[in-house]
Amino acid sequence: MATRYPTIVYTEEGMREGMQIEDAAIPVDAKVDLLNALSETGLKRIVVGSFVSPKYTPQMARIDEIVQKFRPKPGVTYTALALNEKGVERAKQYAPPLTIERGSGKPRLFVHQCDVFARRNTNRSQMQEMAVWPKVIATAKEKGAREAGIGTNATFGSNFVGDFTVDMTMKFLEKEHALWDAAGIEVTAVSIGDPMGWCHPVKVEEIFGRVKKQWPEVTEFRAHLHNTRGMALTSAYAAIKTLEARDTLHLDGTIGGIGGCPYCGNGRATGMAPTEDFMHMLEGMGIETGVDLDKLIACVWMVEKMIGRYAWGHVSRTGPRPTTLERFYDANAPFVETVEQAKHFKLGPKVYEGCINPWDVPISSPYRERVEKGLPPYEVNGDWPWTEDFFPKPGK
Repeated sequence: MATRYPTIVYTEEGMREGMQIEDAAIPVDAKVDLLNALSETGLKRIVVGSFVSPKYTPQMARIDEIVQKFRPKPGVTYTALALNEKGVERAKQYAPPLTIERGSGKPRLFVHQCDVFARRNTNRSQMQEMAVWPKVIATAKEKGAREAGIGTNATFGSNFVGDFTVDMTMKFLEKEHALWDAAGIEVTAVSIGDPMGWCHPVKVEEIFGRVKKQWPEVTEFRAHLHNTRGMALTSAYAAIKTLEARDTLHLDGTIGGIGGCPYCGNGRATGMAPTEDFMHMLEGMGIETGVDLDKLIACVWMVEKMIGRYAWGHVSRTGPRPTTLERFYDANAPFVETVEQAKHFKLGPKVYEGCINPWDVPISSPYRERVEKGLPPYEVNGDWPWTEDFFPKPGK
C-alpha cells in the first residue's frame, strides 16, 4: 500500500446494506451463491446480513439459512449487523465463521444529528441516544478503557430538516469529546455517517481536517457514505487524501452500488459507492487491494440477474481501464451502442457481432503498432513522436 495514504480497511456491504432494500423473495440459494462468489474476489471483509426483526426488515428473515449454507473462505472476515443484544446473541450462534464486532472495539459516544431520521430508523429519539452516554462512559471506566471514540450519523444533512454545517458537526464532536475528557479517557477514533446521501467531498475534507488539527491523537477514522446524489466515491477520495500514513480509515460500499434505506425517503435510489468502482479507484491511486476485478464484475452481473435490473456501478458495465495489450479494444471493432454490447471487455467480440461497421479500410495507427511491439505510445523523454515530420515545429 502506498505509504502516503492512510491504511484503508474496506468492508463489502452488499449482502446487508444492498439486500435489505431488495425483494424479500430472492431465493436463499441465490444469495448463498453470491456470498460464495464474493468470498473468492479477494475482498477481506464481508457483511453477510443483519440479525434484525423480520417485521421491519423481511429481507433478512432467512439470514440463519444463509450463514449455515455458505462456504467461508479462510482469510476473510465475515460480520453481521446486530442492533441490540438479542441480535448479538443470535449472531453468536454462528461465530465462527462470523466475527462478532461492536463498533471499533472502543467504547463510543454516538448520535444522529437528525432527530427525525433517528426516530424513523431506530424508533429512538436523538434525546434517547444521548441519554445513554453517561452509562457508556461509566461502563468504560469500570472496564479500565484507555481509549474511546466519538461520532455522528446523518452528519452532512437531512431530507427532513435540511443541511448540517461542518460547524454543527464539530460542535457535536466537541461535546462528546469533552465528556470523555472529564472521564480521563483519551479519544482516538472519530466516525461520520451519511444514511441519506448528503455527503460532499468538501465537507469530508473539512471535518477530518479539523479533527486532525484539533485532536492530533485521533488516528482512527470511519466514514459510512451513501451515494444518493453521486458524491460517495468523491467523498471517500477526499477522506483518503486528507488523512496521513499513520491513520486508519474504515470505508464501506456495496457490490454494484445497490442498497438503500426505506426510512430516508429515497429508497433504492440511495445506494452506496459501488465496490468495483471503489477498488478500481484505489488501484489507480497505487493502493493495492488484492481484489480481482474480473471476479468482482462477475458478482455484479449475478446481482443484476437477482434484482432484475442494472446496478448503479460503472466498472461492471465498461470493465476496468484496459492497461495491457490483451485488454485493449480491437481498433476495428464495429459500433458499440448498448450496455450489453459493451460487455465485450469480458465476453469477447461475439456480443457485438453484426453491429454497424462503417470503416472503408481497416483502421491502423503508428501508436497502436508501437504498443503491439511492446513500446510505449509516447516517449516523454525520447524522440517519438516529437521529432517526426508530421509533428509541428516552431518556425515551420
